[in-house]
Amino acid sequence: MSKLETVVEELKALSPTGFTVAADFIHQLKLSGAAERKSALDRAFGCLSSSEADEMERAITVNCERIDASQW
Repeated sequence: MSKLETVVEELKALSPTGFTVAADFIHQLKLSGAAERKSALDRAFGCLSSSEADEMERAITVNCERIDASQW
């Protein structure tokens, strides 16, 4: 049995109150994950100088694959 299946079975066995507590906890995990991602983005924002950003943009333009929409 997978972890997901095990967790689902355990959730099914909870009382309504226990299920509500578990649901609230899962929701908090989701929110904290989003908050952590936003915080990481906020910390990274503005960390490159203008010249570093230009250099990165040139490297991406030169070295990264281009997608031709007609090839799909």
